[in-house]
Amino acid sequence: MRLGITGHRGLPPETEQLVRRALREAVASYGPDLVGVSCIADGPDAWFAELVLEAGGRLEVVVPAEKYRESLPEEHHQTYDHLIQQAADIHRTGMVESDGQAHMAGSEILVGVVDELVAVWDGQPARGYGGTADVVAYAERTGVRSQVIWPDGATRD
Repeated sequence: MRLGITGHRGLPPETEQLVRRALREAVASYGPDLVGVSCIADGPDAWFAELVLEAGGRLEVVVPAEKYRESLPEEHHQTYDHLIQQAADIHRTGMVESDGQAHMAGSEILVGVVDELVAVWDGQPARGYGGTADVVAYAERTGVRSQVIWPDGATRD
C-alpha cells in the first residue's frame, strides 16, 4: 500500500498530541509493507514520515522546490535532513521557488504516486493555494481516496 500525507502545519501542542496518536493508529493499520509518501514539512508530514519508518515501512519524499528546505522553519531543518536521508526515493518537481504553485505541484506528484491520501484537515478551505483543502480536492478529482484525520478536540490557530 502506498499512502500519502497532507496536513495543516503550525498546530497547537494539544492538537499535535491528538493528531500524532491518530496518525500512529492509521500507520499501524497498514503493516510493515507500507510505503509512505511525504513532503516532510514540519507538522503532520514529518510526524507521518517518522511513524512510517518506526513501523518498518519505506519512505518516499517529494521535494516541491529547490528552495523548499529553506522555506521551512529553521528548527525543523535537522528533522528534514534526517528524514530525507532515510528516503528510499525522492521525487522532485523541478521548480526553484518554494511557493504555493510549487507546493501544489509537489502535492500533485504525491497524489499521483499513492493509492490513498491521509489528510490532517479541519474541513475548511485552504488558506493559500496548495493548502490541504486543495490537495484533498485534487485527490478527489483524480480518483484517489482520502482519509481525513481531525480528532475530536483538535483546533487550529
